[in-house]
Amino acid sequence: MRSLGVNDTAIVRLNYKRNTVDVDDAVNQLKLQKPPIKAVVMVSTYRAAARFIEKTRDLYPGMIYSNVSFVGSTALADELMLLGPRYASGVIVTQVVPAVSGYSSAVLEYKNALAKYFPGEAPDYVSLEGYLAANVLIQGLKRAGPQFDTEKLIDVLENTQNLDLGLGTVLNFGRAEHQASHKIWGTALDENGKYQAIELE
Repeated sequence: MRSLGVNDTAIVRLNYKRNTVDVDDAVNQLKLQKPPIKAVVMVSTYRAAARFIEKTRDLYPGMIYSNVSFVGSTALADELMLLGPRYASGVIVTQVVPAVSGYSSAVLEYKNALAKYFPGEAPDYVSLEGYLAANVLIQGLKRAGPQFDTEKLIDVLENTQNLDLGLGTVLNFGRAEHQASHKIWGTALDENGKYQAIELE
């Protein structure tokens, strides 16, 4: 937001009681905003996010709803579709992995492995993230060699640079850098409750 010239004080924070779906205070805080807020970035669980969208969609038909991947993409889509397609359509979720509907080599390998070892299981963002994390560990184990201990594995992982798993971005680690990727992929729900890739830049 700072790079867009928005002052931190201009950002309104709407709150709800943690571990609940009681979003009435947040909805009431939203109603008090003048001029009306045009976009909401939610950092919540899927049920609270769905409840907030349900209570505000008709009040603000042009509202942009965005969620971070923590929300649980599949659960959010399912919850919103129970309310109806108009609640789901256009809801954005930023992901830390590519779209599961995409065709990057990592996603295709994941789908093949999922079909082979868990037939009938639908691809989703949580299992894709787990698959990719496991692949990073496997690469670390291979590089550490057969005679390794915990410290050697950590040292190998922290010195891993330009690891290409087929995501469309390389992964880089360091002693103070354990995140590896800072890339965010955009997805938005369509009227069928399916996530479609969207460009964020």
